[in-house]
Amino acid sequence: MKVKKYVASTMPEAMNRIRKELGPEAVILNSKEIFHGGFLGFFKKRNIEVIAALDPQPQPPKKQETLKDTSRVNKTANVEDGTILNEIRHLKKIIEVQSSHRNNDYPDEYQVIFYHLINQEIDKDLAESIIDTILSKHDNLPEHTPTQASILDDTKAEIENRLSELPFEGLTYQKKIIQFVGPTGVGKTTTIAKVAAASMLKDNKKVALITADTYRIAAIEQLKTYSKILDIPIEVAYNIDDYKDAVEKFKSYDLILVDTAGRNFRDEKYVKELQNSIEFNASIETYLVLSMTAKPKDITEIHDQFRHLSISEVIFTKVDETRQYGSMLNIALKKNVGVAFMTNGQDVPDDIIEPSPKLISNYIVGEYSDA
Repeated sequence: MKVKKYVASTMPEAMNRIRKELGPEAVILNSKEIFHGGFLGFFKKRNIEVIAALDPQPQPPKKQETLKDTSRVNKTANVEDGTILNEIRHLKKIIEVQSSHRNNDYPDEYQVIFYHLINQEIDKDLAESIIDTILSKHDNLPEHTPTQASILDDTKAEIENRLSELPFEGLTYQKKIIQFVGPTGVGKTTTIAKVAAASMLKDNKKVALITADTYRIAAIEQLKTYSKILDIPIEVAYNIDDYKDAVEKFKSYDLILVDTAGRNFRDEKYVKELQNSIEFNASIETYLVLSMTAKPKDITEIHDQFRHLSISEVIFTKVDETRQYGSMLNIALKKNVGVAFMTNGQDVPDDIIEPSPKLISNYIVGEYSDA
């Protein structure tokens, strides 16, 4: 890792030097105010000291022409090995599910649906609650003979009914500022660009951007690129004062979208750092961005780490990269939080969805093809 110290009169000046010398993939390790010169303790000059680093990724060695045939054989073997491993994992999962969840004595028609909910990574207690409700409903209708198709329909209806108690609002423009928080790699910056484009194109709103993600140079450049494409203004906030100045500058705009640094938020200190870099209050919407490719337990832990920030709604990204959608239900129902948006691709502004209880229910149950 290449680490270098920079001293400049302003943070933007330091960032420009880092970008030129280390490139857009550099990260900021630390920054602080320092004072130089002066006379008898007076008239000292204020500077910014920034420690930046770049971890160069080694390039894989080029293969020789004589290894082409061997490469093809290895590739085929890897594909076959991967297929076998996937089959083993699938069989193991079935065995684990059957051994750990067959203690509920559901009739076979209900048990199949229960297995499907578990396979969708819905928490066991939530899946049991859904099936128990449907069983109770059918027990009260003795003249009704349930089929697997009718049980499936009732499962979809029950999920939809439970979700209907939560807000699925998206953009209401009741609050001017929307802040996007979440761990690294979930797609916050791209999601902000999609929301900005949707607001402009569909609702004809005047939109501005603020980025408080000064940890990665590349993140700033990415949002600046989107601002140029969409022809909307952007300000970089290096501290809470910059943030307040930017909000004041954009007070005439209909909507201000704020990007924040993605960090390992299992460490609570990063959440506290976030609280010190931007404002959180009742006049601001805060969306927690979560990736559907993360493990359900990790998603829950991340949500819990942000519990002090008054999360308004959540956004689920990378919906197109998975076939397990239970985390949406786990978070929404167990944490009593609505879903503002879902994203299903990289295209701006197209790959963004305004969800509904019915849509999420269809994602979870509608993919079940054996009914």
